[in-house]
Order: sequence, then C-alpha cells, then structure tokens
Amino acid sequence: MSDAFSHLPYRPNVGAALFNRDGLVLVARRADLPNAEGAPGVWQLPQGGIDADEDPAVAVLRELREEVGTDNAEILGYHPDWLSYDLPPHLLGRALGGRYRGQRQRWFALRFLGEDSEIRLDLDPHPEFDAWKWAPLETLPTLEVGFKQATYAILAVSFAPYAMPLQGS
Repeated sequence: MSDAFSHLPYRPNVGAALFNRDGLVLVARRADLPNAEGAPGVWQLPQGGIDADEDPAVAVLRELREEVGTDNAEILGYHPDWLSYDLPPHLLGRALGGRYRGQRQRWFALRFLGEDSEIRLDLDPHPEFDAWKWAPLETLPTLEVGFKQATYAILAVSFAPYAMPLQGS
C-alpha cells in the first residue's frame, strides 16, 4: 500500500452469505462495473457499511434489505474473526469516498426463509447489483474481485457447514 494512504482507517462493514434451502449461496453481479458482452461481470456477496453504534447483526439484515430487497432471513452464525482487506492501489483515494484504505468485515451466514421472488434488486433507486443467482459456496473464490479472493476463500471453509440442503428440500 502507498504510504500516502497507510494512515487511513478500515471501514467497518458486514457481509452476508445468504443460503437457500438447497445450501447454495446468493451472489450478485455489480451494476457499477462494466459487464462486457460475453464477459461474466463481477460477482460478489452482499456487504455494506455499519452505521455508528449499529450492532453488526442488525446491520447485516439492513444491508440485505437495501441491496437485495429482502431481510427474510435468520442468522445461522458468523465467522469468529473480523476479516480485513486493503483496496488495490488504483482504488485508493477513490473508492469508499477516498476515506478508507479498505474494509474490516464481520461476515454472517444466514438462511433465506422466503421465495426467490422476494429477491428484488430494483427497489433501490441506485441499485448496487443488476443480476443475482444461487451458487455453490466453494465457487466463491473464483467469482469476484481479486482483492477479496482471500476473504472468500476463508468463508468457503468457515461457512461450509451451512452449505447443506435442508432436510426435505
């Protein structure tokens, strides 16, 4: 990291691994990054900032509601450690309002209790995502932005117990 940005703090953040009844996790394609014709785009898990004095468990449900249109989910567990990542050099001073060097995240595993029709990316006037799908948890490290790859590799192991189909599904 450039010394010019090493003094910047990490932004407090939550992330959501939302599992359906089949044990698949919701991934969404970022609307703000170019999706060239034939290219898969950039896919990631929902995540977002924690408001001042907000409990992370409350924040993760709020972020789901804001980003995917529903908070019809129950928290199954969370990764025991806060995970941090640094922004790549070309995003320092630009991304996250230029005020942060990266993000410090509390990751939650949640079970989606609703129907797929409840997932609505069009409810926010400036949607973060333009598409979504259910994917196997172990594919996370191959789906998204490289600077988050290490975090997703950790989550693929940590949340594996939640990636099982529910009985009777």
